[in-house]
Amino acid sequence: MNTLTLLPFIVLIAAMFLMTRSAKKKQQQASDMRNQMQPGSGVRTIGGMYATVKEVNEDTVLLDAGPGVDLLFAKNAIGAVLTDDEYNRIVHGIEHDLKSDADIVPDDASSLTEHDGPADAASDQAVDLGKKDAAEEPAADAKTDAEPKTDAEPKTDAEPAADDEAKKTDGGSEAK
Repeated sequence: MNTLTLLPFIVLIAAMFLMTRSAKKKQQQASDMRNQMQPGSGVRTIGGMYATVKEVNEDTVLLDAGPGVDLLFAKNAIGAVLTDDEYNRIVHGIEHDLKSDADIVPDDASSLTEHDGPADAASDQAVDLGKKDAAEEPAADAKTDAEPKTDAEPKTDAEPAADDEAKKTDGGSEAK
């Protein structure tokens, strides 16, 4: 056989060897991590539950998930062994090292929007979002009655009666 025809098979076998080697290395690291667990260390299971190791056996781990809650897990179900600082930060919300107060983000955005100069007059005005109260609608209709209506909205004499009927059924302040 020609060596040129064997070259693709050799490359394929080498790639498979490298892939299985890296997978075995990851499995070995995970096994070492699980074997280094000791009572009192914080862990995260593969299901995402955080707990403290209470007891370590050959194939199982007894976890303390809360006051009076002890859970028995297989060692393979432990996804990560956490450092004390990381466990306290995630579970209890305790930050070990706060660098400075300047790095803390404020709860409100008022410090981001403050102006040194006089406030803009346009920002103090109320913004019309297009929604009108029931009490404002007749005043708006009176303004538009002076304007001629388009063909899509023919003007009829029944409109005022329809508005009165709507006010009675709306339960607005005028209906009481």
